[in-house]
Amino acid sequence: MNKSKIAILTTVANFDLYKITSKLFPNDIKKYVIDGSNGMHGIHSLIYMFDKLSKKDIDWLILADEDVIFKNNNLIFSLIDKMEADQFTACGVRDGGVVKHRTYNPHMVNTFFTVLNFREIIKIWDKQKVLKNQYLLPLEFNIDNAELRGVFDIDSLYEPYYCFFLWLKRKGKSFLYLESKMLDDNISNVILFSNQEVAYHTWYARSYNKNEKHTNRINGVFNTLGIDFNIDTNDLDLNITIFKDRFFYTRMKILKIITKIQRKINLNKV
Repeated sequence: MNKSKIAILTTVANFDLYKITSKLFPNDIKKYVIDGSNGMHGIHSLIYMFDKLSKKDIDWLILADEDVIFKNNNLIFSLIDKMEADQFTACGVRDGGVVKHRTYNPHMVNTFFTVLNFREIIKIWDKQKVLKNQYLLPLEFNIDNAELRGVFDIDSLYEPYYCFFLWLKRKGKSFLYLESKMLDDNISNVILFSNQEVAYHTWYARSYNKNEKHTNRINGVFNTLGIDFNIDTNDLDLNITIFKDRFFYTRMKILKIITKIQRKINLNKV
């Protein structure tokens, strides 16, 4: 496996947390950050990601939020081997029926941890076609309910980024769904591959060092894993490449104003 062609990307809203968790990322791979402190996330981040990474020499791309804490980062390489051998294009935890508080569409994966065959996807990437796939058809996809222990909704379009995964599915691409189990705090979950713990996901990254309850809870997960979170977080690894769309917030602000005006105009027409 050529690790130099594997990359990990995080859309970061909380750099305090990222500076701790990024030290646990798999070794010898490229590291990228999209600065999400201006509100960029979800589908906007995905689109920006393809724009910035399309010319990079990347075969496999790992998406991992800053609140993903790797326990056994070498399992990533076994996971990628599995995906390549069995021709899976995308991999992650279902967004319904698995994580207790994610009760949405189980056909989709949540992007807190996703592995993509980037080499394959970039060849067919089409932003406009992706965005047109935010819809569902009755009984379009099969699902084995036996795999789902919790609440889910196959009619959910909860996340705007679902269009990306729906586009892949309609292209005939295969997904590898990972198992997960909840921690005792009933918020955090463990990401599993071959019954082994790959990483822990704490959720509420934005609240770290801002909200006492979630800060203590996340630090508790660090303690469980034997990770020292009382480290100097002033410096970021110089080998990490950071992207930031400096006009994103302004564009979104203008778009909201235009949308609000348009709604008023439409109401006046009624």
